[in-house]
Amino acid sequence: MVLETLGLGASAERIYRAMLAHPSEGVTQLANRLDASLDTVREGLGQLSKLAIVQPSPHEENGFRVVAPETAMEMLLARQHAELAAQQLRVEASRAAAAQLIAECSGVRPRASDDERLLGPEAIRERLGQLASQTEADVMTFAPGGAHTAADLEASRGPNEELLQRGVRSRTIYLDSARNHRPTLDHVSWLNRHGAVVRTAVSLPVRMIIFDRRQTVLPIDTADAHTGAVLLNGAGTITALCALFEATWAAATPLGATASPTPEGMTAQQAEMLKLLAAGMTDETIAKRFGISPRTARRIAADLMDLLEARSRFQAGVHSVQRGWLPPHRS
Repeated sequence: MVLETLGLGASAERIYRAMLAHPSEGVTQLANRLDASLDTVREGLGQLSKLAIVQPSPHEENGFRVVAPETAMEMLLARQHAELAAQQLRVEASRAAAAQLIAECSGVRPRASDDERLLGPEAIRERLGQLASQTEADVMTFAPGGAHTAADLEASRGPNEELLQRGVRSRTIYLDSARNHRPTLDHVSWLNRHGAVVRTAVSLPVRMIIFDRRQTVLPIDTADAHTGAVLLNGAGTITALCALFEATWAAATPLGATASPTPEGMTAQQAEMLKLLAAGMTDETIAKRFGISPRTARRIAADLMDLLEARSRFQAGVHSVQRGWLPPHRS
């Protein structure tokens, strides 16, 4: 059987092939032809009907119509594509949730012997400088929060320049909204000129810096990164956060490029907002996640509703599921 990878079981495929060859035969005739029980044929027809490649028809003597192979295969492939897209959404959400949980728990969990607490912005800056000076291979950074203060940007230049001069690979992901903040954009351009590679994303799960895939700095309080930070060294935690960074990096937009619209015609912001609204986030929470004003977030939501031809957010969710933009069941 060749259609198992498209979600069609062996028994259902045999029934489908028999129906193509003998479209007028009913359940009893198909059971006799295939030497199968009536229950087996009915179960197979139920699967084929669920996949919509066998459809009820009052014009057929046996009560159903079999869809031609070309159309049926397109339908099965489209269904599989939608399921894969939904799974990818769940994977991305799981990665982000894992990073958020690690960050939030870093400030309240019992300290491991090799964890290090850093309290206050000066202590954080000093320790980051030390870690950068000791780094040998690469640094990976999530820099959420939209616009960055002039003090933070200025303080980071010395360590960054020294690090890049030693040939350390530096990759940073900022929010897309940073493209609209001149001081941050100037700093990002400075990083590029000195050999760092920068990309942007609509949203980021947490502020994070990973040094040599061995140590990571996360905020103690995700709502205020200046309060304090924790330096983690656990191998399992670092491995998970490195995987999160690589997945986010692959989907981020290189500086100087423009994110392409989704196949559904949505902007990257609209696509991300659709996922976050479906997860129950408010405009204010999404605005903070995007590094934009609540007013801008509401405008993006309004544009998204226009695209979905919806008069309410509930209706927008229904239309999104109907169009296959969101999975029908979200865990």
